[in-house]
Amino acid sequence: MPTETVESSAPTRRERQREATLNEIVAVSRDLVKEPGRLSLRAVAQQVGMTAPALYRYVSSYQDLVEVVAYDIDLDATRTLARARDSQPADDPAAQIICAAIAFRRWALGDKEEFGLVFANPVTASSCKRREEINQSPSGLLFTELLGKLWMKYHFPIPDLADLEPAVAEALLDPAIPADPDAFPEEARGLLWLFMRSWANLYGTVTLEVFGHLDPNIIESGAMFRAMLDDQAELLGITEEMPRLRPMILDEMAR
Repeated sequence: MPTETVESSAPTRRERQREATLNEIVAVSRDLVKEPGRLSLRAVAQQVGMTAPALYRYVSSYQDLVEVVAYDIDLDATRTLARARDSQPADDPAAQIICAAIAFRRWALGDKEEFGLVFANPVTASSCKRREEINQSPSGLLFTELLGKLWMKYHFPIPDLADLEPAVAEALLDPAIPADPDAFPEEARGLLWLFMRSWANLYGTVTLEVFGHLDPNIIESGAMFRAMLDDQAELLGITEEMPRLRPMILDEMAR
């Protein structure tokens, strides 16, 4: 009888070399991102020590390079958010999401160029590919999971699809969101609308701060960000938790 062969899942030497080169390309690109206007295929190729045509064996275009680098940055940022989340008890999602939101702001203000690449890069990919990118966003998945934990604990009211604008209700049946929509029955799809609004509030406020579209004193004081957290508390049913959370917010933001 012929002997069954078991294929090895270990990467080949060529695959390991390719992975190492791609990692170097990403690392070099992230260094270039910190110098506005410096990131380009030619600059990356020069830094890595290869010709521009050779670089196309690893990334198909400038936009492809940006997407690979943006995912790596988002993954790193998410590790930072996870540490902030885990600084609070697992049964206290209100404190966890507050700490993660503050860590998100701190990262964004401290690494404005990387934040800009991830969240302010113009979308040129196809809608199908863009949907996949949104669904797989590491930071988005972390916040969506926390929002789910909040609802499981506090059961704040969620809108019925029938009460939402038709375009919103239709979108929520197959939403582009970093979560598994199938985990939400149709009667709970209104929860995803609250998730989207919550993320828009956090991202919108931080983006205005990062790009200086607010009075510098307001940015420095963190007043707008704290006001946004109060608005979020009302949206997410944790207003009664804010008296105990506000001292923690001030301490975390002062770090």
